Formats: sequence, structure tokens, C-alpha cells
Amino acid sequence: MSTRKRVALLSAGHACVDVYQGSVTALVPFFVAERHYTYAAASGIVLAASLLSSVAQPMFGALTDRWALPWLLPVSTLLAGVGIALSGLSGDYGLTLVFVAIAGLGVAAYHPESARVARKASKGSHTAMSWFSVGGNIGFASAPLLVAAVVGVGGLRLTPFLLVPALAGSALCLPVLRTLAKTSPGASSAVAKTEAADDKVSFAKMTVAVLCRSVVFVGLSTFISFYVRQRTGWGMAAGTAALFVFYLGGAVGTVLGGSLAARWDRVTAVRWSYLMTVGAVAGVVFVPGPAVFLFVALTSAGVYIPFSLQVTLGQDYLPTRVGTASGVTLGLTVSVGGLASPVLGAIADATSLQTALTPLIAMPAFAWLMFRNLPEPALPKPVAPLQAVDG
Repeated sequence: MSTRKRVALLSAGHACVDVYQGSVTALVPFFVAERHYTYAAASGIVLAASLLSSVAQPMFGALTDRWALPWLLPVSTLLAGVGIALSGLSGDYGLTLVFVAIAGLGVAAYHPESARVARKASKGSHTAMSWFSVGGNIGFASAPLLVAAVVGVGGLRLTPFLLVPALAGSALCLPVLRTLAKTSPGASSAVAKTEAADDKVSFAKMTVAVLCRSVVFVGLSTFISFYVRQRTGWGMAAGTAALFVFYLGGAVGTVLGGSLAARWDRVTAVRWSYLMTVGAVAGVVFVPGPAVFLFVALTSAGVYIPFSLQVTLGQDYLPTRVGTASGVTLGLTVSVGGLASPVLGAIADATSLQTALTPLIAMPAFAWLMFRNLPEPALPKPVAPLQAVDG
């Protein structure tokens, strides 16, 4: 199987998983409409999906640093799908939280190992890794449309139909895993051996930037649908369109990030993207009327240019702990921001959505500050296979 085909299949599988990350925030307006949740209660659903994922993600990353766990890709995809499929069936708030938490666990289990497998399948190419990440962006972008098509037609009782992407995604990754198993027969360790040493200080600074990005991304993902409806007065369709633009712009930003990194370097591309995002988020918060859609698109590009670049930067800052680096940079990019969502929801309930979203303007500024003096890591020289994948 060619490298291009491997990456394409893994990218498609990534889309099928990340549609469930996007589905959580896409379902929030329907939970509010059908069950009359407050902003704080609705953001608690996002928190439930994020909290378990935040704790579990580094653990799965550490496990994949010690052992190859390729079976996690199909199993975690199905787990994420089952959680979302069940989330609309019970009117009980506690059970809803449990089901979205199960979906979050599936997403957490998927990302560290999938990033490692993608790195191996792409032979370390930054461009190929950006295309793998684009799959996740497309999954996010598809989530509002998928949820609107299913739940918008028949209500929350139809969420079991949202299991279909999980079935497809679990099947798509199997041919790649079989091929990689044949190229590394008999190996059982996932540890990458390189001549490079870990740069923990740079990785820690980058992690702070990742967390700031996560707060912006999840905060806007959770509330932008409500906010745009308020700013434009165009109803539910305007909110769904804004969320779609926010997610779809991620595909453009991710591909653009790979191109910018090839022209300059990854750190420079990420640094300037965060600086641009400060103004873009301010536009989302303060610019009235239809122009808000332009700033939504600019914000999306700004927060997604760093997406795949931070994945490969993390892997190169921690060349001996690729799984842990992937768990932080690829997984926690989304999940940790969910921890801030209930705070934003409580502020919105007490004041207004505009007041709640205003602090998000500072987050990309902090991220820029963290990247201001970061070095571009030297590429590690492998002396053993980056990963061995058992069949």
C-alpha cells in the first residue's frame, strides 16, 4: 500500500472519530431546546466529554510509548460512536453526562496511538501529517451538518443513527494496520529510539500554548451558535452555519499551516497565526451583524494553522516519548478547553454571552507569548523503527 493511500485511509478514519468531538457541541442547542437546560447545564455536557478525556489522554499516550496498541483505533472509534448514539435517548441529565463521557473516553483512546501510526505511515512527513489532521477537521466540520440532518429532523431520539460514522471509521483503519504489521513483523515495543534528547522545557511552553488554544476553540465551539443567532437575529440556521464555518475553516487552516511551515518553519508559522487570532477573536466578540461570519472564518484559520504543526513539534521536542507528546498536542488540544466551558456558561447566565466570550481574546495572546522564544527542534535521526505495530 502506498504512503498516500495509507494517510488517506487514516485521515478518513480520523474524520469519523472527530465527528463525535464536534457532535457534543453541535448537540448542545438541541439539548437546550428539548430539555430546557441553562447555559451552565449545557456547558456541563461539554465538560463531561472533556474531563475524562483530559485525564485519560496522557495515560493512553504513556501506554503507547511502551507498547504498540493498534487495536485501539477501531475499538476507540466504536466507543466514541456508542457514547454519542446513546446520549439522546435518556432525558436524565446524569445519564446524558455518562454517555458523553464515554464518547470522550473513546476520543481520548484514539488520538495518541493514531498520531503514532500516522507518523509511521507518513514516514515523518509534516505535509502528510497535516493531511491526517485535516481528516479530523473535516469530521468536526461535518458534525453540525450531520447532527442537524439527523436530530434536527426527528429530535434527540434519533441519535442512534449517529453511530454510522463509527462503523465506517473502524473499518477504514484495518487495512492500514494490517499493512504496517507486515512491514514490522514480530515486533512488540512501541518505543522510538533516536539520537535526540527530550527538550522538556520547550515542550512545557508549547503545552501552555496548546491549552490556551483549547480554551478558545472549545469556548467558541460551545457558544458561537447561540452568539451568532443573537448578533444576526437569523435563528437556528445562522447558528448552525457559524459552527460549520468555524469547523470547516479548520481544514483550510491546517493545510495552510503545512505550507507555511515548509516556506519558513513551524514555530514561526504558529507564532504569527496566534498573533492574527487575537484580532480575529476580538472581531467575533464585538463586530455586529453578518460580518461576524468573516471573523469566525479568520478565527478558525488562526487556531487551526498550529494544529498539525504542534503535533509534530511535540513529537520532535519529545522524540523518546512520541505517544505522550501526541496525547497532549493532538488530544488535549480539544479536551482541556471543555474544563473552562462551565465557567464561561456561568458568566453568560449571570451577565451576557458577550461578557463571557470577551476573555477568550487574551488566550491566543498568551499562546503567542509562549511561542515567542521557542526554538525550532532539530529533526530526530531514527536508529530503530519509530513504531512497531503488532497484527
